[in-house]
Amino acid sequence: MATKLTVLSNGALRVEGEDIEIVDAQGQPYGLGGRQRVSICRCGLSKQKPFCDGSHKGHFEHDATAFDLPAPKPAV
Repeated sequence: MATKLTVLSNGALRVEGEDIEIVDAQGQPYGLGGRQRVSICRCGLSKQKPFCDGSHKGHFEHDATAFDLPAPKPAV
């Protein structure tokens, strides 16, 4: 299964896959305990950042609807 990232309405970013690796700014991996699904905080309220702990409920609104990004600008 390919890694899939789902933007949830009014909530987190859900990451699903068989071999998920999430690293910090220094490249050190977070211990995911073999999980094949984790949720990443988008609201900034989680006490377990970068992971979602449900603190967003009632405090974060976003209607997740897909759209196309414009083409990237050419490299100079």
